Amino acid sequence: MLDLNPMRTVARQALLAPALTQSVPAAFAETPDTRRTSRHYQFISTARVVEALLEAGFQATRAQQTRVRGGGSPHHARHMIRFSFVKESLSMLDVVPELILINAHDGTAAYTLRAGLYRPLCCNGLMTQIGDFGLLHVPHRGNIIHNVVDGALEIARGFDNIGHVVERMASCQLDEGQRQGLAAAALKLRYPKPDQHVPVTADQVLAPRRAADYGNSLWLTYNAIQENLCAGGLAGRSPSGRASRTRAIRAIREEVRLNVGLWNHAISVLET
Repeated sequence: MLDLNPMRTVARQALLAPALTQSVPAAFAETPDTRRTSRHYQFISTARVVEALLEAGFQATRAQQTRVRGGGSPHHARHMIRFSFVKESLSMLDVVPELILINAHDGTAAYTLRAGLYRPLCCNGLMTQIGDFGLLHVPHRGNIIHNVVDGALEIARGFDNIGHVVERMASCQLDEGQRQGLAAAALKLRYPKPDQHVPVTADQVLAPRRAADYGNSLWLTYNAIQENLCAGGLAGRSPSGRASRTRAIRAIREEVRLNVGLWNHAISVLET
C-alpha cells in the first residue's frame, strides 16, 4: 500500500440517509421519468446502488444535484455523490482518494464512476483519470448494482496509481513561463467560446488562497488554479467594464468537464 503522508487518515463526516434525501432527492426516485426514457430503460434507484456501495465498504461524504430547467423533474435530475473507501487508509500528500458516482433517472446519463481526490485543506474536490483508469460507465441494463459495485472496487484498487502521479506532480517544479502557460490553458478551458469575455487574468487564477499553497510545484499550481476557477469569488470585470465576481461552478456536467480538463492539462505538463 502506498503511503505518501505520515497522516494516514482524514476524518470526514458520513452523510446519512436523511442528509442524502435532502441533498439529492433524485437519488431516491421510485420510478424513472417516463417522458424521457424508452421502454428499454432498466430502472434501478440510485438509493439501492448507494446501499450496495455502503455494504462494500464505501461511505458517502458529499452530494449534490443539478437544478432542473425546461420542464424537467427534480425527482429525476442528474446527481453526484462522493464516497470515501473506509476499508482503505491510503492518503497522498495532502489529499485522500474518493469515488464519484453520477447518475440521472431521466435518460440523460448512465451510471458513471470516476476516481477523485479530496483536499481537506481547501475542501477541493478533484477529478482524475489516467488513461482508461478512473472512468467507468454502467448503462441502465443488466445487473446494474453488481456492475457498479464491481467497478467501484476496481477503481479503489487502483488508487495507488494516482498516488504515484500526485507524488510526481509535487516533485515537478515549474518556471514562471510554465505556470503562466498552464493558467492560460485553464482560462481557455473555463471560458471556451471564441469571443467569450474572460473576466480575470492568469495571475489571478495562479494566486494561492492560503500560505500552505505558496510554491511553484505543479501540484500546488494545479490546485490553486482548480480552486480559483471552480470556487469562484475572484474580482474581475464584466464585458462592460463593471466590477464583478466570478461565479462558483454548480452544474455537475460543467464541474466534471472543467475538473477533468484541468487534470489533463496538468498531466500534459508533467509528461513534457
